[in-house]
Amino acid sequence: MSMREKVVQPASKERKSKQKKAKLYKTVWRWHFYAGLIIAPFLLILAVTGSIYLFKPQIENVIYADYYDVTPQDERLADSEILETVRDDYPGATVTSFRPGEDQERSSEVGLSYEGESLTVFVNPYTGEQLRELNAEDRIMDKIEEFHGELMAGTLGDRIVELAASWGVVLIVTGIFLWFPRKRKSLAGVLYPRFHKGKMTLRRDLHAVPAFWIAAGMLFLIMTGLPWSGFWGTNFQTITTNAGVGYPPSVWVGDAPSSGVETQEIADVPWAAETLDVPKSDIQGLVPVSIDDITATAEREGVHPSYTVIFPSSEEGVFTLSAFPPKAKDEITMHLDQYSGAVLADYRYDNYEPIGKLVAWGITLHKGTEFGFINQLISLAICLGIILIVLSGFYLWWKRKPKHGTGAPKSAGIFNMKLFLVVLIALGIIFPLVGLSIIFILLIDILLIKRIPALHRFFNA
Repeated sequence: MSMREKVVQPASKERKSKQKKAKLYKTVWRWHFYAGLIIAPFLLILAVTGSIYLFKPQIENVIYADYYDVTPQDERLADSEILETVRDDYPGATVTSFRPGEDQERSSEVGLSYEGESLTVFVNPYTGEQLRELNAEDRIMDKIEEFHGELMAGTLGDRIVELAASWGVVLIVTGIFLWFPRKRKSLAGVLYPRFHKGKMTLRRDLHAVPAFWIAAGMLFLIMTGLPWSGFWGTNFQTITTNAGVGYPPSVWVGDAPSSGVETQEIADVPWAAETLDVPKSDIQGLVPVSIDDITATAEREGVHPSYTVIFPSSEEGVFTLSAFPPKAKDEITMHLDQYSGAVLADYRYDNYEPIGKLVAWGITLHKGTEFGFINQLISLAICLGIILIVLSGFYLWWKRKPKHGTGAPKSAGIFNMKLFLVVLIALGIIFPLVGLSIIFILLIDILLIKRIPALHRFFNA
């Protein structure tokens, strides 16, 4: 072998290696680019509505001060007397729920089904005075939550939000790859923006650097929000239950028969209890117990005072106690026989298996309640960071794009990038809606974009 061949061969391999890395970089950039462009509006919606919903307790305490606040007195009416005052003013109404109130300065809430409407009546528990009435459809923060979770579009909106959140994971993975410093010796442009390298560099840094700092928080919010989703969340819960990490048999007290109905069908309960079977009450011609007996049991059993009692809707139904306290450790779901008042099922945080505890913690952290105001501020910072990187990413694209085309980098195709293809397949398996959308995108690319010259030029310009 000549000296010339010895020199050329290594150089050729090095050049091919650089070309391969460049193609991979452009392919990842292309997927990051299009994923961001498509789901950015939805991430913006999630971040804005999430920022507002984080402060639900403070906002509702201001909006509904006249509904909530009462002056403590020496004697409190019996809970049955509170219900009786409401029944007198709403003849023919069906009582559906009762919330005693978590402290001495909080009103009691009586849920009613009245003339085709779902109402909540707020009552002073010391005087029996009815403070205000609120239709379930008029709760402002519930509207924010509905928009946050399903864009107020039902099942379709739920799937769109889940798809956007799942693709958010793809954005994070591809974004970290693009951000990763390869040959850079300085931390400028990696951990802090470069303010003296020109506008183009600064625009890039104002997107990439904040994205790095909030990546972990963004991933946490996505993963703790997905258990609520209709597709991923439902399947995840089914898998955990079937794997034996759902609710344990030990929550059952006695031998009450199961109704075959899941608790989530009759009441709003913590995530870990949603698939818990509802027991049946033993009828035996008995008269239902008083609400006083139910609330006395709740106090005796140490139920968190923020609980709500959901009334039975049939002769075999049960009273259900459900509490969503600020801290996960205080969660509880309890079923009581409506005729004897006996506790039929008592399911608390201590009963949860590891996955249930992890999800419970994730949910309270996601909502900003687990560690109080500090929790809210940290989550708010992540949401504001998401807003910043979405807006800066859009601005970066707008300044870079050509007049005719998207400005997306050309790709060698994922089929030529084995590692990237494996990563996409893995993400598609973990997040099925992402997998389906990847297949759809590839079909569009193969059948339309590559075959129609005008589209090919537009998407590769």
